[in-house]
Amino acid sequence: MQRLIDAFINSVRAFRKLAAHEKAFQQELLLLALALPAGWFISVSWSSYALLIGAVLLLILVEVLNTGIEAACDAISREFHIDIQLAKDCGSLAVLISIVIAGGVWIIALIERLLGAPI
Repeated sequence: MQRLIDAFINSVRAFRKLAAHEKAFQQELLLLALALPAGWFISVSWSSYALLIGAVLLLILVEVLNTGIEAACDAISREFHIDIQLAKDCGSLAVLISIVIAGGVWIIALIERLLGAPI
C-alpha cells in the first residue's frame, strides 16, 4: 500500500511541476478544460464523449512522456549530441502524432454532429 501512496505523491509532484512550468502542458490542460463541456455538446453518445476526452488525454499523456524524455536528456548533457537530438525529436514527433489523432477524432465527431449520422 505504501508503494501506491508514494507513486501517487510522485505523480502529484510531477503534475504540479508541469502545470507551473511547462507551457505546452498548461495549454493542453486548458484544452482539456474546454473539451470537457464542448465534448458533451458535440458527442452523440457516451462512448463518443469518452473517445473525444480520451483523445485529449492521450495528447496530455504523450506530452508528459515527451517532457520526461527531454528532462532525462538535459540531465545527461546540455551540449549537442546527435543521439540526444534524435530522442528529443522522436518525443516531439510522438506529440505531433497525438495531436493529429486528437484533431481527427474531434473533426469526425463534429461532422457526425453536423450531419446527424455517423460517418
